[in-house]
Amino acid sequence: MHIIDISVTLHPQLVAWPDGVGFSTSWASRIAAGDDANVTIIYTNAHIGTHVDAPLHFIDKARSIAEVDLQRLIGPCTVLDFRQRECITAAMLEEAKHKTKLQPRLLFKTDNSLLWHTQNSQFYPHYCALTVEAAQWAVENHILLLGIDYLSIQRYQDSFETHRILLRKEIAILEGLDLSQVAPGDYLLCCLPLKIQGADGAPARAVLLPL
Repeated sequence: MHIIDISVTLHPQLVAWPDGVGFSTSWASRIAAGDDANVTIIYTNAHIGTHVDAPLHFIDKARSIAEVDLQRLIGPCTVLDFRQRECITAAMLEEAKHKTKLQPRLLFKTDNSLLWHTQNSQFYPHYCALTVEAAQWAVENHILLLGIDYLSIQRYQDSFETHRILLRKEIAILEGLDLSQVAPGDYLLCCLPLKIQGADGAPARAVLLPL
């Protein structure tokens, strides 16, 4: 079975949201120091690398990451190629809908994916992401999940309404993908965030399988 890993590797130099907490590790014990086992301590933000936003991220008292519907995170998806675009609009999504049958989970391949390899530790504020109208299109078209290949589904300069529109309807938001090696088309998405009680999001391992 051919498995395509679309997750980014977590490491101390990985880009984080401005003023956010990055990723770091230390050792609780090491065999080289005479201990019985190597044990790693992890310190990070919930929204680092490849991760899933829970409704609680922008809606108080909504579902936490431990309560999200896993059926939204596993199933058929369509990878859409939106490279060389500054943003993803409702018109672009409507055009894609008329060109091909879209799966209920959409992953967006943009120029962002190259940033994981060329500007890994430097935040890039001009990344491609959804407009507010595109988020509303997703609601109206009964989309279950949206995935983007950078740290946020919404543009850096926009308000948080893009997130809120999606999360009010519990549309899963999968951020921090690396789609640089993925061809456009249909796949089976398998994405499982860490089950953290009361958290507004969590890192995840996401892979694509052929349908």
